[in-house]
Amino acid sequence: MSETAITTQLYLISPLDVSGDFPQRLERALEAGKDVVTAFQFRVKGIDQHEAVRLAEPLQAICAAHDVAFIVNDSVAMAKRLKADGVHLGQDDGDPREAREELGREAQIGVTCHASKHFAMEAGEAGADYVAFGAFFESSTKDKGDAERPSTDVLEWWSQLFEIPCVAIGGITPDNCQALVEAGADFLAVSGAVWNGDEAEAVRDFAKAISSAG
Repeated sequence: MSETAITTQLYLISPLDVSGDFPQRLERALEAGKDVVTAFQFRVKGIDQHEAVRLAEPLQAICAAHDVAFIVNDSVAMAKRLKADGVHLGQDDGDPREAREELGREAQIGVTCHASKHFAMEAGEAGADYVAFGAFFESSTKDKGDAERPSTDVLEWWSQLFEIPCVAIGGITPDNCQALVEAGADFLAVSGAVWNGDEAEAVRDFAKAISSAG
């Protein structure tokens, strides 16, 4: 993930269903977000790896054509099989050090840290390339369970003390993202706000909101 003139960038997370016309929808979203979308996370559940790889390959090719990082959720094995740009690990999905050994020095490794400064510092010490805080808002895709909802203070704290980028996730929309941008989020991870409607329009709305907040 690299920074452009827009200081906060979009990190798109796939819906659980990426079949049908989703490749075309991804293409439209990336076309609309040339200056703001820099990463895409492939996040599917409940299907075997062979089928997941079949669904991932065309999406990975679209990301490559747009110079957007293709990140696999949860599975180091799938990321390695696809030669993906990286992997995103939940707290129960493995150690960033082990993922680094499997995927190599160039891989982007991100770690979910919920609202925990401790988790984030541990991830940084383990070599994570970014840490993700959330869910900041009610989210249909981010399962919080009993996890504490973070405040923007954690983004301010992290961005002031550490060079590793931080990602804000969970229920983020163009209407509520301003405080996250102002607090120092390097990336906004978004899913429903993009895929539940016109994806190109949503990405453009995010770009405008980020620009006005920056």
